[in-house]
Amino acid sequence: MVVVLDILRYRPAQAAARSFERFEVEARPDERVLDVLVGIQRRVDPTLVFRKSCGHGVCGSDAMVINGRERLACKTLVREVAVEGGPAVTVEPLRNLEVLRDLAVEQEPFFRRYRSVKPYLIAPDAGAEGRERLQSPKERSAFDDATNCILCAACFSACPVVADINPRFLGPAAIVQASRFLEDSRDRGFEDRLGALDLPDGVWPCENRFECTRVCPRGIKVTRLINLTKKRITDFKAFKAKKS
Repeated sequence: MVVVLDILRYRPAQAAARSFERFEVEARPDERVLDVLVGIQRRVDPTLVFRKSCGHGVCGSDAMVINGRERLACKTLVREVAVEGGPAVTVEPLRNLEVLRDLAVEQEPFFRRYRSVKPYLIAPDAGAEGRERLQSPKERSAFDDATNCILCAACFSACPVVADINPRFLGPAAIVQASRFLEDSRDRGFEDRLGALDLPDGVWPCENRFECTRVCPRGIKVTRLINLTKKRITDFKAFKAKKS
């Protein structure tokens, strides 16, 4: 089938503003959009820029906006977004992040937020006599959902709070990463993470729009984890106030 792609191009060295460029290529319905983009880059326009790595929905490198929705190009099949003789498939870079060139965005602001929540186990004690820190299956299941995050930034791109209300908002992905450790029975870093979470730009700006949950390619209940983190902080502050 013939697939028509309108790809939003941007070349920083040129004065022209960002504009769509149309490509008409042959593609099978069961091919991935990533395959189509690679084909364009190899056979039509080698200057087309986008990120990719594993190609199997694990690394999150090729997140982009396809037909107005954040998706992984490697998990999106042609038949899911295109029909023979139908309208063009629009392909754009992620939103809420500066575009470097074509479909590649500056990721540092996203990862700076991620690093701010200390996304690692904080457990100063070595455990009883240095033994392994054991967990029950129930304790492990408490943070299973959050461990599925691949840091693709799709949720950050889709977040209407970042886009329209508070561009300094910590963002869904960073809060999911914080939740992963806040719910870990071995972790002792709750207060260490409050400096990033319990701020006007931290967890509180979230308005439960659920866009992050809708676009997550791993099916994470992102909004639920954000609300759970809010509750953990509220309960902690109430406990501290009661003790004082």
